[in-house]
Amino acid sequence: MQTFMNQKSALVSEAIDGLIAASGGKVQRLDSTSHARIVLRSDWDKSGVAIISGGGSGHEPAHAGLVGAGMLTAAVCGDVFASPSVDAVLSGILAVTGAKGCLLVVKNYTGDRLNFGLAAEKAKALGHRVEMIIVADDVSIPGAARPRGVAGTVFIHKIAGGMAEQGASLEDIVAAVTTANTKIATIGVARDTCTMPGSPKQNRVEADMVEIGLGIHGEPGIETARFDTSKALVIEIARRLEVAIGSHGNRYAALFNNLGGLSGLEMSVLFNDFMQTPLAARLDYVAGPSAMVTALDMPGFSISLIELDEDYTHHLIAPLDCPAWCNLAKLTPVKEVAAPFLPDILDVGPSTDDAVRRVIEIIAECCVELEAEINELDAKVGDGDTGSTFAGAARAVMARIDQLPFADGAHLLASLSDIKSKAMGGSSGVLFAIMLAKASEAFKISQDWPKSLYAGLSAMQQYGGAQLDDRTMVDALRPAFESLMTDGSIANAAVQARAGAD
Repeated sequence: MQTFMNQKSALVSEAIDGLIAASGGKVQRLDSTSHARIVLRSDWDKSGVAIISGGGSGHEPAHAGLVGAGMLTAAVCGDVFASPSVDAVLSGILAVTGAKGCLLVVKNYTGDRLNFGLAAEKAKALGHRVEMIIVADDVSIPGAARPRGVAGTVFIHKIAGGMAEQGASLEDIVAAVTTANTKIATIGVARDTCTMPGSPKQNRVEADMVEIGLGIHGEPGIETARFDTSKALVIEIARRLEVAIGSHGNRYAALFNNLGGLSGLEMSVLFNDFMQTPLAARLDYVAGPSAMVTALDMPGFSISLIELDEDYTHHLIAPLDCPAWCNLAKLTPVKEVAAPFLPDILDVGPSTDDAVRRVIEIIAECCVELEAEINELDAKVGDGDTGSTFAGAARAVMARIDQLPFADGAHLLASLSDIKSKAMGGSSGVLFAIMLAKASEAFKISQDWPKSLYAGLSAMQQYGGAQLDDRTMVDALRPAFESLMTDGSIANAAVQARAGAD
């Protein structure tokens, strides 16, 4: 399946029902007698100015996910990337508009302008007070005759919704958002276009390239380019935004928006890159990184800026209980706390026991000697690096061989555990470190090497989860340690280890 859905014709309706079911009763929709797919606040009583937005679906969580107190009163949803009909918009207006009127927030696309515009005129003819604002915040194509409305639209939603929630008049809301609308700039970039549900992907952008200014419906941007690092890309996007907003000293808030197809890991890296640009010094608040206005699964991001103004900033930054809205946070430097001190086990100082030292040296020499052979065996079932892992740990032990406390079994085992945990990669390094750490504790009590090693193996099994016959090193170690506890013979222990491994 390219898209998880039942029928393409029911995709939007079923998605709306899923959204409502997960809302905890905060939103609702018109009943099944209406063809309009409208999400509206459950607590709305028409006592204030209604804020209505919408457009094509596929931009989730916008628009329906932004319905709630302090944001949208209603969202009118069309098919994927298609404007809702005039009648659908009119139904939305009539459903939520009271005596104080409503504001339609529309992105600058022909279908939305026309359908919302005609619905507004029809509603006015029915005696309703209706105003409309068209957002055109895309500055990726300098000098464009009709800039697109993209992610910066949510700033208008937030300002208008906040003012309406506090009882502002339609006239005051229109005045504030009209001013704010001239102070928003957005640029988006993606490494591929989006996928229309039920249709093959275009794959328009070449591998290792990104497209700057790609629209939220997959419209072509201004250019494609290649960047060696995410930092180089973000520096260029920030530079273009600075050109668009000018060099004056005004302060800004930013929305760092996931266009739908980037991992959280990538978004955090990109945001960190953004915080290193000169533009970051001009920011007071930031929302994100978060998916707010998406383009289905487009692997890209957009950055929206809005110039802060005392007439609307407090509405913009006011906290909001809307799951899809990412509250603007005061921009602060990265905070650090002092790293805790990790004691070096070898601080106990060296001591001498020639017999014990020779055992350690033989084990280390054996691991180094067998490096290639074990790698070859591991390559048949894994990634072929186990021999190097063991040899690397052995070399780390030999590098500190003169510092080890050979005359103190407990401290020797603890020291070896510490070396393994730092120098031996993979699961085996941690497992051996656990075994030796527990063996160290046991040796303090028993002064018995086999019993201590067996206690360490039990701890390894507890944390690692392996049992006999699970085809792990436990199959060799356990019978070997049990044999040592019985007669103390290393030769017999080796026979038992070989049998267990076989």
